[in-house]
Amino acid sequence: MAVILKRLSHRLKVVGAAALLTVGTFAVAQEFRGDHPDTYTVKRGDTLWDIAGRFLKRPWLWPEIWQANPQIANPHLIYPGDVISLAYLDRVGVTPGPRNDAPVGAISLSDIEAYLRDLRVVDSFKELPYIVGLEEDIARGVIGHMAYIRGLEGAQLGQRYAVVRPTVRYARIGVRECCDMMSRNDYDFRGGRIPGFGTAWSDTAGNEVRGEELGHELYKVNAGSVTRLMEGNVETTTLTLDDPNLEVRVGDRIIPVDAQPYDLQFFPHPPKQALDEDRARILAVANSLTSGGPRDVVALSVGAQDGIDNGTVLSIWRQGTNAVDRVEAGYWRGDETVTKGDRVQLPDEYSGHVMIFRTFDKVSYGLVMEGIKPSRVGYKLKHPDAK
Repeated sequence: MAVILKRLSHRLKVVGAAALLTVGTFAVAQEFRGDHPDTYTVKRGDTLWDIAGRFLKRPWLWPEIWQANPQIANPHLIYPGDVISLAYLDRVGVTPGPRNDAPVGAISLSDIEAYLRDLRVVDSFKELPYIVGLEEDIARGVIGHMAYIRGLEGAQLGQRYAVVRPTVRYARIGVRECCDMMSRNDYDFRGGRIPGFGTAWSDTAGNEVRGEELGHELYKVNAGSVTRLMEGNVETTTLTLDDPNLEVRVGDRIIPVDAQPYDLQFFPHPPKQALDEDRARILAVANSLTSGGPRDVVALSVGAQDGIDNGTVLSIWRQGTNAVDRVEAGYWRGDETVTKGDRVQLPDEYSGHVMIFRTFDKVSYGLVMEGIKPSRVGYKLKHPDAK
């Protein structure tokens, strides 16, 4: 009798495991596009996002789909010449090619670097060394010019530094503060905020009084090497500019050069923890734009403290308005005279997807990967699968 029960228990376990595999496979199958190809031969220059987009409705789920296929050891190691096919119940299979080339990357830095901006966010910048003057008292310095730095203690001859410009102060946007707070909080050369001063952004979301401060943005404008140290009655360190990027000016700050500001590759994935959608917003759109589309850089009000890291993919949404029902309220009524009962909440509207490429504690920068309409300052950020 004991032997019979043992055999029955074993059979039940096998049946249960098979059922779970079937359910899991069915769930995986739901992620595939209806028009996906049966096979695809990987080409040189492909990225995982490109390949995933041919098969999946949601390309950022690529690693999870492959985890359902134990015969594939590493979802990131695909080579030009490999043939990707869909087997029984849409299970992914790979027929290895010659594998003479390097494996296909997720999203290579070289593919998107032209669109990125060398930005960073700090809690404070007032204590940083700064340019106090330029050679011959010129107003703007370029490559080959000497900049005189105050406060650069401990520097060594030949040491390289980046010249950065404080551009904007970021503050958290509240739920009810989204779209009437678009103001430019740019900095002058003293670090004071004035409207209308040159910046990388056209509109930014922030507030001078209310809201949690997220940090101060520094925009790299140039770089140089130390060619003369403080000595005698000379109270400045000389930095000779060697970057053909942008002009520098008095008040620009000095920080050590970041040898590798970006990851070499980005592997798109959903956020690692639940996102507070009321706090997650687009703070700004780069290149002095008020809205952005694919391959535009956006600043976001979430960072490492919110579970964000490089490669995180989020969806972008226009917040639904609280519209006046003029059929019920009457077309003649002004918005200020309409009661809450005569208003109707409209749904949020999907705009696109953004992938994070640089993360700080409370702010991150992302590249809009795809979109069906412009993404604007104040738009909400949600899980990439939000509907």
